[in-house]
Amino acid sequence: MKRWAKVMLGLLAVAALGVGLSRFMATRTAQQVPVANAAKAPVVLELAPTDLVTVRVDELARTLEVSGSLVAVNSAFVKARVAAEVKSVAVREGDSVRPGQLLVQLDTTEFDWRLRQADQQAQAARAQLEIAQRALQNNKSLMAQGFISATAMENAVSTEAGAQATLQAAIAGVELARKSRGDATVVAPIAGQIAQRLVQPGERVPVDARLLEIVDLARLELQASVPPEEAGRLRVGADAKLKVDGIDGDVLARVARINPTAQAGSRSVLAYLELQSNPALRQGLFARGSIELERRKALALPLSAVRNDLAQPYALKLQGDRVGQQLLSLGSRGQTGAGEAVEVLQGLAEGDRVLAGSVGTVRDGTAVRVTGAAASAPAASATR
Repeated sequence: MKRWAKVMLGLLAVAALGVGLSRFMATRTAQQVPVANAAKAPVVLELAPTDLVTVRVDELARTLEVSGSLVAVNSAFVKARVAAEVKSVAVREGDSVRPGQLLVQLDTTEFDWRLRQADQQAQAARAQLEIAQRALQNNKSLMAQGFISATAMENAVSTEAGAQATLQAAIAGVELARKSRGDATVVAPIAGQIAQRLVQPGERVPVDARLLEIVDLARLELQASVPPEEAGRLRVGADAKLKVDGIDGDVLARVARINPTAQAGSRSVLAYLELQSNPALRQGLFARGSIELERRKALALPLSAVRNDLAQPYALKLQGDRVGQQLLSLGSRGQTGAGEAVEVLQGLAEGDRVLAGSVGTVRDGTAVRVTGAAASAPAASATR
């Protein structure tokens, strides 16, 4: 009897355990069903108006990037024309000068004495000429009377000619001495500002020694090296916009000249861009910018919307309620009113909307929902 009771108790325990296990499994299954249903629900990416750009025909300006240092069109190193001691220097760096203004005075003591010496030699030569001329006149009278021979007459003529030549040489010496004295006074050859003062009073300078540098800031140029493949498109008068260190905003310029000879080695061509006058510009400042090569109508897409993580560039085009990868064939880059853009040759049409580059990586076929004004006005300017 006791054994039977123990068996019954064991069966009841097993039955209770089975019932509990069944209830646990049912509860577990009921909790997993909503999670599975949620995983199957589609993910929709919401897009704001600023997340889309519209492909449209726009005026595309093709540009060429350039850079370099500014150089004054008119500048000069003032040099010593004679060897002498520097007596005074009338200007310093930053001073404005005009043509003919006194800059440097060299000591003229030596040149004064040389000029006096040349002048005395000229006076002596003039006196000798007068004696030779009187002798010639006397010989002519004696020759007419038959008192002297033809040889004596020829000697008198030669003497007078020699005296004449000696006088002319002496006069030339006077002029050379006077020029040397005048060269001791150094004046400004051009208008501008003093960039360098290279001598001080008391120094003795040789011939052709640099004394001062003058720079005319009224006209400044940027010397740009143009690649050979772009040189054929460059033209005189082409507009350019430059950024100059230390100056806010753009500095306008234009191509003033193009060198007719390519540089050896690089084969690049030098173009000279003349900048508009600006009191803040200085020689030697670094400038960078772009030259406009051409401007034409083209189907343009902002460069930021072009994606390059595949073998061929593509854009994420809005196709109904999804986005799809659209492979692109692109042309030249340039500038539009909205910024840097690229010409679309194939892959998109005017009015198509694509995801802006700021959206980031989005998988092909992702469902999207456009919120705000972009949903009702796909071609509005706000989508740019």
